[in-house]
Amino acid sequence: MAQVLFLGGLGRSGTTLVERLLGELPGVCALGEVVHLWQRDLRDDERCGCGERFSACSFWQQVGKNAFDGWANVDVDRVHALRDAVERTRHIPRLAACTTPTADVREYADYYARIYTAAAEISGAQLVVDSSKHSALAHVLRAAGGIDLKVVHVVRDARGVAYSWTKRVTRPETDGADEMTRYSPGRSALLWNAHNAAFGLLARRGVPVRRIRYEEFLADPRAGLIRLADFAGLALHPTDLDFLRPGHADLRTGHSAAGNPMRFTVGRLPLRHDDAWMQSLPAAQRRLVGAVCGPMLRAYGYPLNPQEAR
Repeated sequence: MAQVLFLGGLGRSGTTLVERLLGELPGVCALGEVVHLWQRDLRDDERCGCGERFSACSFWQQVGKNAFDGWANVDVDRVHALRDAVERTRHIPRLAACTTPTADVREYADYYARIYTAAAEISGAQLVVDSSKHSALAHVLRAAGGIDLKVVHVVRDARGVAYSWTKRVTRPETDGADEMTRYSPGRSALLWNAHNAAFGLLARRGVPVRRIRYEEFLADPRAGLIRLADFAGLALHPTDLDFLRPGHADLRTGHSAAGNPMRFTVGRLPLRHDDAWMQSLPAAQRRLVGAVCGPMLRAYGYPLNPQEAR
């Protein structure tokens, strides 16, 4: 049975950093955002975290062979149709309430379970990490057979998330031809509420969920990784964290299928708190996001006065 750690939360919440650091631990295989593999990798042949095109990456080609007897046997149109039918935020109440998954939910979940199992076999890892983030996918994976699912719910201050969504970020995997999606602060605030609430609902459905605040994790990544390893059932030795240095981490090449451009970083990765939103997000937008997300910000321990967040 594949041990799977799913990193969830709204995009721009720090899941890629958490995944990269987890991927440095012995016995861990970090896969990136598997939810995007079907289009970006199988269809568009974008770059793996190792720098190779997906079709040229020996790791992912072996995963395809083990999971499906070759990626050519995967009907991407079918996967997309299943995604549209079951993996939408609006479907979460139905997914959460269902005790017997539908055939479509089981079929869609099985595609992911096959990838997780194959990746664990090929890497020899005890734990595979999927940073797909999508709350609806996390609910779907309850129906996956052959995996032991645990979820890490990564939360970041909604105002920092909103500011990040306004920035222009080039996607290196497209060789500069495309940019990451951008949202207005109002839109990202609504999404922040919806996705984070969905993970709270998942916990009430019996899935082990550990919530972490990105800002606290970044303040002490060593302690944060120790806690996550314990949650995932990994036994660490003190030297397993030697890649963490004061103010930075030393990263190896990984095989992230999709995600934030940080997945291409090899070598020194600075670990610093990013609070640029306090000065760069206009005051009116800060107030808007604070008003929309106020109840959940309070629930997660964030001060509503930005100056108190320093």
